[in-house]
Amino acid sequence: MKALIPHEVIEQKIFLIREQKVMIDRDLAELYGVETKYLNRQVKRNLERFPEEFMFQLTVSEKDELVTNWHRFGPLKHSSALPYAFTEHGVSMLASVLNSDRAVKISINIIKTFVKLREIISTHKELAHKLAELEYKIEKHDGDIKAIFNAIRQLMAPMPEEKPKPKIGFHKE
Repeated sequence: MKALIPHEVIEQKIFLIREQKVMIDRDLAELYGVETKYLNRQVKRNLERFPEEFMFQLTVSEKDELVTNWHRFGPLKHSSALPYAFTEHGVSMLASVLNSDRAVKISINIIKTFVKLREIISTHKELAHKLAELEYKIEKHDGDIKAIFNAIRQLMAPMPEEKPKPKIGFHKE
């Protein structure tokens, strides 16, 4: 199945809000080819399918931050309605609520993008962990190497001149 929308386009529409990766109702409606009010109406008719971990409404400050940082949300600036944010599970549930072939295909594409992002993040975490281990080893080795150099310098340092020891026994003057 050929992707309807490139993963890069979908990735740009995923935000981190309340420590969750979400998509905004306006962006989802655009991807599904429906009006935002239609999407939200379908969600409200099926609220039992959208618990808080699937979907939540943004606060005024969250909406203001979106409008400030993303030009495409400019029309929301003067809107009294607060947008909804959908998590990965909420996006998959939208396909059943919208009940169209396009919605199903787009949802599959969006879910694949979420999975791809999750894999990338886990790879970065593994790399960060390995880098931290390597830094620790290097720091430990640096300390060991410094100790070896200090020991070599001490061995190379000229010995202080010793006073000649008096000879034992009788000596002829």
